[in-house]
Amino acid sequence: MLKRFVSYYKPHKKLLAMDMIASVSISLIGMVYPIVTRTMLNDYIPNKDYRAIVLAGVIVLGLYFVRMLLNYFVQYYGHIIGVRMQSQMRRDLFAHLQKLPFSFFDNNETGRIMTRITSDLFEVCELAHHGPESLLTCSVMVVLSFAYLCSIDWILSLIVFGCVPILVVVSFFLRRSMKEAFAARRKSNATINAAVESSITGIRVTKAYTNADTEKVKFKEGDDTFVDSSRRAYKAMARFHSTTTFISDVFNVIILIAGGLFLYAGRINFADYSAFIVSVNLFIAPVNTLIHFMEQFQNGASGFRRFVELMEEPEEAENPDAVELTDVEGAIEFEGVNYSYVDSHEVLHDVSLRLEKGKKLALVGPSGGGKTTLCHLLPNFYRLGSEDGVIRIDGHDIRTLTLDSVRRNIGIVQQDVFLFVGTIRDNIMYGRPDATEEEMIEAAKRANIHDYVMTLEKGYDTEIGERGVKLSGGQKQRLSIARVFLKDPAILILDEATSALDNTTEVLIQQALDELCKGRTTLVVAHRLSTIRGADEIAVVLDGRITERGTHEELIARGGTYKQLYSLQFRDNDYIE
Repeated sequence: MLKRFVSYYKPHKKLLAMDMIASVSISLIGMVYPIVTRTMLNDYIPNKDYRAIVLAGVIVLGLYFVRMLLNYFVQYYGHIIGVRMQSQMRRDLFAHLQKLPFSFFDNNETGRIMTRITSDLFEVCELAHHGPESLLTCSVMVVLSFAYLCSIDWILSLIVFGCVPILVVVSFFLRRSMKEAFAARRKSNATINAAVESSITGIRVTKAYTNADTEKVKFKEGDDTFVDSSRRAYKAMARFHSTTTFISDVFNVIILIAGGLFLYAGRINFADYSAFIVSVNLFIAPVNTLIHFMEQFQNGASGFRRFVELMEEPEEAENPDAVELTDVEGAIEFEGVNYSYVDSHEVLHDVSLRLEKGKKLALVGPSGGGKTTLCHLLPNFYRLGSEDGVIRIDGHDIRTLTLDSVRRNIGIVQQDVFLFVGTIRDNIMYGRPDATEEEMIEAAKRANIHDYVMTLEKGYDTEIGERGVKLSGGQKQRLSIARVFLKDPAILILDEATSALDNTTEVLIQQALDELCKGRTTLVVAHRLSTIRGADEIAVVLDGRITERGTHEELIARGGTYKQLYSLQFRDNDYIE
């Protein structure tokens, strides 16, 4: 993991080297003051060399000015290195997320993923900046300051140094509990972020059901967990800081007593004793910095560990010998297809279907029967095992084709339309980003949305809000249809595309869908059976099996499940009327 972390420094190695040089220079300048102090007390003041006293002060002042500039460089460019590394990690993580299979997102909440991209990587950014800087400068300062202290009095220096192992051992044991506490806190932070994301996304449902109090209770549960884990984390941190600070204070007491005895015995003079007192902080301060750095290291290391965990999630499996699907005509075949989700019973069993190019096949049946799963298997959203049957497009097993080339030739219109934050133009152009303005407008016209767009003040540049909240259900659906028109795929999947619409809107949408289906091989999942009467073939999917197949007329004449569903639906419609 360390090697992986260090690799993110490579693009910034020159700037990092300059940052390290500046940091070490700052530390070296810090050594000047006690050296000058000792020289003044031993030489300049006793000899009344006032010129040397003033000159030394001016030199120290000049060095402090240089240190100010170096501090600016370290604080600014050091953090810039961290931010750039954080940015690269975030881009790598986002790119990796795009390659993960559907199953990953089925099992991981958006809020938890967001935490890893944002707050976790912020801690990594802080570690990336302060880590090398603290380790290098503190190590240099410990060595140099100890050497200088030994030049004053080596016995007194060893007494001070002898206290360091106590500080290290105590810190080691306290750090372990702090590490575990902060790991738990980070997990609870992800939990609360997931709760917030879910609650905000569903705020309209909450208001519709007047369930604000329920959401508050749910949020409070997550918040209480976060507060409790934070309490334990900060308790461990307080124990760590207070104990290490006390040991540091003991250092000063030991120096005060031992130094006073050495001075009394005449082993050192007053000037050396004063210089030692001033200089000992140059030794103790970096030791404390290294010890307190453990807290930041724990946060950063924990964040990077979670980053690596996500980066090591296996990507969508693709055959290394996969070839591009080109010149697509759109013939589809399911042969002996079986499928089960992880830890789930069999969803599809021995499903075999064939659909010639340009034809329309409708899948009907009760919810949960496996219709949507069939639609998800065709674009390879979920992968079939080697013994789970075969799905072919134009005679090619889709497992032998590249994922992008398969999905590029399939358009999907779903009941639950997802639109991105942005403008109407942005969302239509998502179907084919390199399309021209004329092609986009033509797609909108064919989807029966252009006339509506022209009534808006900003036209295609109108912002639609999060998930298209400023549009009606029918408008969102037509926008998604325009997106598919622009994509112009050979194969079309309509997954209950009109089931959530009112009758008037459904007619308008159905006109757009009929236009969209022309010349394309179409797989339709429908609950409203009136919309698929003209399908070339209808298949009834029941408990993962194809129980009936035929045209509308053939299935009605057969008097089986399809006729029962059709009669029940129209009886219900008559009752509503």
